[in-house]
Amino acid sequence: MKKSIMFFVLAISISVAMQAQEIGNIARPSTASPEFNATNDSVTFRISGNYATVVKLNGSWLRGTANPQPEMSKGANGIWSITLPAPEPEIYTYNFVVDGVAVNDAANILMQRDGTRYLSVLLVPGKRSENYSTATKRGNLESVWFDSPTLGINRRMMVYTPYGYHDKANSRKTYPVLYLLHGGGGDEEAWVSMGRACEILDNLIEKGLAVPMLCVMPNGNATQQAARTLQVPVQTNPAAANAYVNSLAKDIIPYIESHYRVIAKKSGRAVAGLSMGGGHTFSVSTLYPNLFDYICPMSSGVRDEEQSKTALEGIKKAGYKLYWIGCGDQDAGAYENSKRLEKILNELGMEHTLYISGGGHEWKNWRLYLNTIGQLLFK
Repeated sequence: MKKSIMFFVLAISISVAMQAQEIGNIARPSTASPEFNATNDSVTFRISGNYATVVKLNGSWLRGTANPQPEMSKGANGIWSITLPAPEPEIYTYNFVVDGVAVNDAANILMQRDGTRYLSVLLVPGKRSENYSTATKRGNLESVWFDSPTLGINRRMMVYTPYGYHDKANSRKTYPVLYLLHGGGGDEEAWVSMGRACEILDNLIEKGLAVPMLCVMPNGNATQQAARTLQVPVQTNPAAANAYVNSLAKDIIPYIESHYRVIAKKSGRAVAGLSMGGGHTFSVSTLYPNLFDYICPMSSGVRDEEQSKTALEGIKKAGYKLYWIGCGDQDAGAYENSKRLEKILNELGMEHTLYISGGGHEWKNWRLYLNTIGQLLFK
């Protein structure tokens, strides 16, 4: 009898423990935030904070306006709220400022990481952002560790495989690969978290606008094994010039081509990158002119005309299918450097596309550029 009672108590304890949150169940009024109205032209933000005296909304789309941190109003049950006109369809970040302290939106599970900062995300639906939401047919994202003899460390990269890649029916099918490079301050998760790369490719492929492809997103910081959030040691010795670029060509591409069913030739490879990654795109394509048929630097360009011209001659000789440059017209130095790159390509008689968008050095543009080039690659 005693054994039966003990077993019953133990079973109840396990059941309660399984349902408990790690930080405990905290009773609070339920809130919906952010919440769009029926026509998506206004959005309401809410936060529970009966203890607070002043609560403000801090949104990326409000910067530069007359009221960049509007105050929220306190209502029943200590729920603070504010309703604002919805910004243009895009992805934005925000948080609350509660009595001077920045707080993320606990009611919103959609977040993004920018380096060491985590922010709540507002995804405004519309034509511009339609490919940023989850598609019906979704590919897979793998976190891959590999050895880098060039850098002398074990490293991590993110590898996207398209919908159907793992199906038995496609077991003999080979796929092209886009090597997608992040900018300064980013890491192998940047294009996944802030760039919505998986969602963009899923949607484009599902709609028949893009060729099914793999997308490899490495860590472009030669001293890092992986994103700093993993807290793995950082290599202390400074890397040699073009160390990461050489690793991309000598370590990463060979690893992908020996572990995945991909088209292991120039016509099956594309490289694209933003800002610092745009510089890496230029460097790896000029140092290894026979690697890529599709080259897409974003928000970068070149500074030295003569050296760049000499470097590009190798690509001209090797041949290519697409040279695509993207930049915002408000992107300070990158705009001038992109125009300089265009000038050199014109002088060399190299066919190319210069895509100038509005805005500056921001993810709003880089998501647009991936959405654009995704429809041009491998065709």
